[in-house]
Amino acid sequence: MSTPHYVTIGQGQLRVWRSGYGPDLLVLPGLIAAASTRADQLARDLPGWTVTAVDLPGIGRSSGAWAEDIAGLARIIADGASALGLPPCPLLVFDLAAPLATALQDSRTGWQPEAVLLADAAAAEGWAARHLAPAPLAPRDDGTHLAVLWAHLRDAHVLEPRDARHPAVRGAPLPDPAAQDAMLCTASAAPHRYEALWSLCLDAMPSLADPAGIVRVETLDAAAKTLSAMISKQPDAGPLPPTQPFADPLRVWHDYANTPRGRVHLRRAGRGRPLLALQSAPGSSAPLLPLLHGLAPGWEVIAPDYLGNGESDKPDRAVDIGTLAEDVLAVADALGLDRFDLWGTHTGALVALELTVRHPERVGRAVLEAPVLIPPDFSADILTNYFPPLVADRWGLHLLQAWNMRRDMFMFWPWYRQERAAARAIGIPDAAVLHDWTMGLLASGAHYDRSYRAAFHYDTRARLPRLTRPALICAGPADMLVEGLAEAERLAPAGTEVASTPATVWYPGQEASAVEATIARYAAFLRGDSAADSHRVA
Repeated sequence: MSTPHYVTIGQGQLRVWRSGYGPDLLVLPGLIAAASTRADQLARDLPGWTVTAVDLPGIGRSSGAWAEDIAGLARIIADGASALGLPPCPLLVFDLAAPLATALQDSRTGWQPEAVLLADAAAAEGWAARHLAPAPLAPRDDGTHLAVLWAHLRDAHVLEPRDARHPAVRGAPLPDPAAQDAMLCTASAAPHRYEALWSLCLDAMPSLADPAGIVRVETLDAAAKTLSAMISKQPDAGPLPPTQPFADPLRVWHDYANTPRGRVHLRRAGRGRPLLALQSAPGSSAPLLPLLHGLAPGWEVIAPDYLGNGESDKPDRAVDIGTLAEDVLAVADALGLDRFDLWGTHTGALVALELTVRHPERVGRAVLEAPVLIPPDFSADILTNYFPPLVADRWGLHLLQAWNMRRDMFMFWPWYRQERAAARAIGIPDAAVLHDWTMGLLASGAHYDRSYRAAFHYDTRARLPRLTRPALICAGPADMLVEGLAEAERLAPAGTEVASTPATVWYPGQEASAVEATIARYAAFLRGDSAADSHRVA
């Protein structure tokens, strides 16, 4: 399996996927297959090379790095290659990424390939000839834009490039549903930029009828033969450099932590005392961005995706809250954090609680937002009904399932109880926000439910009285778990603060003033100066 890594440049961050051993081979994966999929494929089919496949600018986890023309996009890739320490090396390019390869040959980009191999050029030229483009991908309230994107990607693989009425009888093996799902998640990181990237590359294809200095290869076997003449001239690849933060300490950046339990994806911002921010299941830590922005001026805030969720590794294992707590401790160890504060919400509140109980010597202060305290029979009902299988299939039927699960979570508690009495007053977020939340769920794949189930198996009532570190237990008025504060007041040891807050800051649609006041409440407690202002729950 390929390993993901981030490189920070002036325009943003690029994510790359590395696999194999030997000299460097840089890969632009094209616009219908994910960089992770290409890297895994090439590790098998091109042995003897260290493959570095790039999430192209504007898409995937490179979506924050963007330019409005081919030359600018090529400069971003060149800056990334230079920052990674890649020497001039062969460049293997797929389908519509061909114009980017041509632009990289310009010495003004700052990094140039030693040689360029172009695969699947005929397909890209066929798409250009019939002006193939995805239908508009702007997020829709009903989620059908995801089905539109899935159909576009599938048809690009299945149909004759120049004749959409017939299936292609030649070409690479068709992707399995998991590979196509990986590309859908890559393209959906910023749908408007995927559309723009496709358009820019498609429009530039006619000028590549006879590209100078580019070797066309019809198959990967042909690519292997062409590359074999170069391999002896190249040094073995060096290690990738550590990912660097942005110069602006308040800007959120992405990183990975290598732990014995797996590779953990991180969102990071700020400088100062470390604060580990722990998400609600089942998606990623992306909804915690308002918290990172709010607390970064005073803390170094680090928000991991749980192993099995988001962009972190997906180990096949049983999961409980204790497992997740030890995972978080492994992240702290990997980052060299001897002591840290904790902030956790819902599932994350339980993880923070368990970590504090198990390792109080490592924890300073802990904010536990809306820990799960519901009746046992309700937990049993949730464990039975809340977590249907979510598995990619060849037609993308899982996409509308994921969308509507996420949407219904804002309408009903629990989401599967489709009745008037279960309606929530929080409000449905706009389509763009709901899109991002759904992509976090889809990134977790078939593992999405494991961390979430753990929350409803956990015995919060037995563990909460064992707190020995200063803790604030809180919840906003719109939180479906806010009623648990009264029980938390009875269970928590003396000295624990239990308070209502004006907002749940990671919920969409919260009043800005309420979010600001809630962030201020967290900060006051974490600084240790809030006890006099504590609002105890009656």
